[in-house]
Amino acid sequence: MSSTQVIKNSTREGKIFNNRVIIAWLIMLVFLLLIVVRLFFLQVIYYKKYADLAEGNRITILPIPPTRGLIFDRNGVLIAENRASYSLELIPEQVENIELTIQKISQFITIEESDIDNFNKKFKQRRSFQSVPLRYRLTEDEVARFSVQKHRFQGIELKSHLSRYYPLGATGVHAIGYVGRISEKDLKFMDESNEINKSNYEGSKYIGKAGLEAYYETELHGKTGIKKVETDVRGKFVQVLDRTDSVPGKNLYLNIDINLQKYIEDLLGEERAAVVAIEPESGSVLALVSMPNYDPNLFVNGIDHKTYNSLNHSPDRPLINRAIRGQYPPGSTVKAFVGLAGLEYGVRTPHKRTWCPGFFRLKGKRHRYRDWKRAGHGSMDLHSAIEQSCDVYFYELAYDLGIDRLHSFMTRFGFGKKTGIDIPGEKGGLMPSKEWKERRHGVVWYPGETYASALDSNKKNLIIELKEIKICLTRSSLSSANKLKF
Repeated sequence: MSSTQVIKNSTREGKIFNNRVIIAWLIMLVFLLLIVVRLFFLQVIYYKKYADLAEGNRITILPIPPTRGLIFDRNGVLIAENRASYSLELIPEQVENIELTIQKISQFITIEESDIDNFNKKFKQRRSFQSVPLRYRLTEDEVARFSVQKHRFQGIELKSHLSRYYPLGATGVHAIGYVGRISEKDLKFMDESNEINKSNYEGSKYIGKAGLEAYYETELHGKTGIKKVETDVRGKFVQVLDRTDSVPGKNLYLNIDINLQKYIEDLLGEERAAVVAIEPESGSVLALVSMPNYDPNLFVNGIDHKTYNSLNHSPDRPLINRAIRGQYPPGSTVKAFVGLAGLEYGVRTPHKRTWCPGFFRLKGKRHRYRDWKRAGHGSMDLHSAIEQSCDVYFYELAYDLGIDRLHSFMTRFGFGKKTGIDIPGEKGGLMPSKEWKERRHGVVWYPGETYASALDSNKKNLIIELKEIKICLTRSSLSSANKLKF
């Protein structure tokens, strides 16, 4: 039996091994070169870019919302202030079972379905280590009850913040207005508006929704500050690096006398009515009343649907500001101006007399337009007609003037125009003319409509609004003393 003997070639194997070592070293050198080149690009070429990114990850800029300015009446009575309000907030990463925790909390604090819905919505928008509000506007009793049980709940915090409060409740609400939580609609308005800087509302929760709170929003809100904080890789707070304090909003001092305002409201009770008391010398509004009214505190932190629907669908329409949005027939308040128009155009003289039998009738017509005094006033000149508010005298005068001359003269005094009052949502009146009726209704003006529109308080063809002087609810001017006075 033959066998084959294998002879080992040490020289060849050594050569192969050396070649492999050289190839391995070459590969290592190539990879090392690539790493060096990459480091060169990262450390030299792209240094500024990545340095800025790293700094951005390390430093977080947090807003410091300003304190909203206060509102006072002309005598220094506080009408709108800021009060400490408590909210219950939950940190998701520190709570093992959120649903079970909320059920346990509800034993001490009332948690509505709407609260849970809002919590779930905000929970999806925030990081797990950021607190999410569960309940706003906790009462003192609720704060006390939870404080005793707080040790049982990991990751649940009571946080205090300033919330708008109206100590007088419904008094003056249609003039003062109210603030509410910033909504998506408000954010969209900020994007489209040149008046409000959206970045100035970072961290803010409230914005003026109605009345003076909305009209002077920019002045009342103030300027947001910033705080630069260092964070770790997970975004958690480490330390404060820099801080620029916020600038509080300016205080607002009104011309309104809140005692007079309340007195008029008490007189009206629950009647549907509007009263505006103006100081003739300056045009300042001393009282602006619209009844019925409502409590603005309901809207500050979000009104529930049931309460809002009861206000919105009430037959008394308490949410409508009748003082600036109601449109009413003028009644006898315009008679002096009609008389002045008669003198201006030479249609009447101060001493020319008109007989008032208690009614006025167009020539050839049987219909009688009654005077308020059925027996009539007898012989009237301009002075006595104004003094006794004689309807017949002004029926006849308005008819002789004609609607176009009445329109031309009355508009010079601001009839039919907005007053320019510093409350949003004002509606103007209507001072009609032949051209207006033809354009609006496509029919001609009839002579009988002139006096009926101008003087008959039961007609609604003419809606006017007198503007003798710009009406303002605020007084004086801006000052460095953190006060706003218009």
